[in-house]
Amino acid sequence: MNQPLLDPAILQSSASSCALEALGLTVSYGGAIRLRDVSAEFQRHRVTAILGPSGCGKSTLLRTLNRTLELLPGARVEAGAVLLDGLDVYRNGTAASWVRARAGMLQQKPACFPMSILDNVLFGARYHGLARDPMDDARHYLERVGLWDEVKSRLKASALTLSGGQQQRLCLARTLAVRPAIVLMDEPCSALDPRATSVIEGLVRELARDYTIVIVTHNIAQARRVADHCLFMLDGEAVAAGAREEMLINPRHPTVRDFVTGLVG
Repeated sequence: MNQPLLDPAILQSSASSCALEALGLTVSYGGAIRLRDVSAEFQRHRVTAILGPSGCGKSTLLRTLNRTLELLPGARVEAGAVLLDGLDVYRNGTAASWVRARAGMLQQKPACFPMSILDNVLFGARYHGLARDPMDDARHYLERVGLWDEVKSRLKASALTLSGGQQQRLCLARTLAVRPAIVLMDEPCSALDPRATSVIEGLVRELARDYTIVIVTHNIAQARRVADHCLFMLDGEAVAAGAREEMLINPRHPTVRDFVTGLVG
């Protein structure tokens, strides 16, 4: 039987504005150190953009935050901790399934399953025993991502018949249906056209009222549009963090300034 997602024995409430913390994370896989002593705070009901050049460790950090890193053969956390509402998710017997539901992940490319639209949106909720009223649940989360009116007449159709942008919103609805507190997004617009990108960006800002959002992006303009805070990474290290204006409008850190102005990247 699956462990309840909101087990009161491990869920700890916190009055802190910080929903998620990385504390001195050092991570390795493939015989190399991928993150080195990374510390970062992710504020409750805010959008934090993780920025930096390719290969700097952005996606590795995201996977470490919700324990999907350990699905990679040979990957391991060498040192440090991840605190979710004050709970160390790598210790105290915390179930990985609980962590991954509490901090849901939206992948770079839409990852719809070869099944109906309805079954896709309810997949995780059914797995965790959260689909109490399937049709009402499906409608609620499809409405949250602005997809209900577009698909309500064909819920039994394959999800693979949807456009790329629709599939990504369906994946987001599926993530929300597991009732996370945090939504992690790994380059969620990189495979989408400008119109679909605009829709996803609008959802990011809207959802931040109810969720803590962490988004990995290469797109400086996108970060300016959606982020409240930014974390800049380079060579597996967190080299600068701050409010959007401080990081993207008038950056003081020389490496961040070069990246934002296009001198490096």
